[in-house]
Amino acid sequence: MTTRGKTSPAPETDPEPNPHDIARAIVLRQLTMAPRSRRQLEDKLRAKGCDDEVARVVLDRMQEVGLVDDEAYAGMVVRSQQAGRGLARRSLAQELRRKGVDDETAQEALEQIDDESERDRAQALVTKKLRSMHGLDAAVQTRRLAGMLARKGYPSALSWSVIRAAVSDAPEHQRD
Repeated sequence: MTTRGKTSPAPETDPEPNPHDIARAIVLRQLTMAPRSRRQLEDKLRAKGCDDEVARVVLDRMQEVGLVDDEAYAGMVVRSQQAGRGLARRSLAQELRRKGVDDETAQEALEQIDDESERDRAQALVTKKLRSMHGLDAAVQTRRLAGMLARKGYPSALSWSVIRAAVSDAPEHQRD
């Protein structure tokens, strides 16, 4: 078709987008927002309608080049959640399971927390919380501290030991 001596270009047909490229773009976008476990990425790809085989191929490649590493991810989650939120091993294990990290990988990551560091973290949490509870009865303080440590996943024997020592050492509960 010509218009005054010019020919109009033939309409271009858009080739079908490569599903691997789409999946790769989704994974990279997710990883730029925050680290993710392989299962979290699989779930995201499935939610976006990506074929399971395409997702497997793309995630295998991402794992080969080191962009998807559940061991490193689990270690990062354990370090950050214990330091930031003061979570105990039990709560950290639940958090890792919720994020799709397998039990063996989670167990390896949790081995970096020993009994002494867990006790130290519980003591630090109790000391910090006690500062805001000045003037309350010892029983009330004990109950509130036990609830806080239980929510963070600390074993009851450890919790009671730390709480008893902290409350009895508090200046307001010292005998004159």
